[in-house]
Amino acid sequence: EDRDDIRTNLMDSYDRLMAFAAKHLPDKFFIENGQRISLRDNIFREIFANILIHREYINPFPAKFVIEKESIFTENSNKPHGHGLIDPANFTPFPKNPVLARFFRQIGWAEELGAGVRKLAKFGKAYFGAEPKLYEKDIFRIIIPTVNLSAKQVSEQVSEQVSEQVVHILEFCREPKKKHEILKHIDLSPVYLNYKRHIQPLINKGLLELTISDKPQSSKQKYQTTEKGLLLLNSR
Repeated sequence: EDRDDIRTNLMDSYDRLMAFAAKHLPDKFFIENGQRISLRDNIFREIFANILIHREYINPFPAKFVIEKESIFTENSNKPHGHGLIDPANFTPFPKNPVLARFFRQIGWAEELGAGVRKLAKFGKAYFGAEPKLYEKDIFRIIIPTVNLSAKQVSEQVSEQVSEQVVHILEFCREPKKKHEILKHIDLSPVYLNYKRHIQPLINKGLLELTISDKPQSSKQKYQTTEKGLLLLNSR
C-alpha cells in the first residue's frame, strides 16, 4: 500500500499526482505518427487535469485517485451538467471552472474543452485494453478496468520466459491439488527435495497458494493457482 495526501497548490498537486502514477504504473511502448509517446503520461495528464480543473471547490468532498488490483478510479466533487455515462463520440463539453481551464491550457497541461475526453478514450483503450468510463453526477467518476495491464505487469515481474513446467503446474492447480499430485503430474517422485525445487518457488513468487494457510503441514493441505498465476497464464 502507498498513499499521498496532497494539500498544496494546483501546480504542485499536478506534479505529485503524475509522480504517483509513474511510481506505480508501467509505461507501455506506443508509436504515433512515427514517434514514441508515453501512453501513461498522456492518459493521466487528462485524468489529473480533470480532477484539478473541474472540481467543485466549495464542496468538502475530497478528490481521490485510487489504484486497485482490478481497476483504477477517481472521484471528484462536481457541479453536474447532465447525469450518467459520458459518450466521448457524442457529448457537449461544459466548462466547470473556465479560468482554471484557460490557465492549464496556457501552460500545456490541458487540451481544448472536450478534446481531453476523446484523447482519454483513444489512449485508454491502447493502454488498458478498454476505454475509461466517465460518469457525470454530483460526484464525477472515472473508472478504468486494469485486467490487461495487470497481466502485463505480472508477466514482466515473474519472467519473460516462463518454463513449460511452470505452465503445467499452474494449469493443473486451477483446482486445488495435493503436493504429491502436483509432482506426479510433472513426472517427479513425491520427495521433499522435488517439492523444494519445483513447488516452493512458485509459492514464494505468489503464483501458488496454500488452501490451509495457517497450517502449512496439514495432511489435508492443497495448493491452488493464485490470481497472479492466472493472470500470468492469460498473458501467455
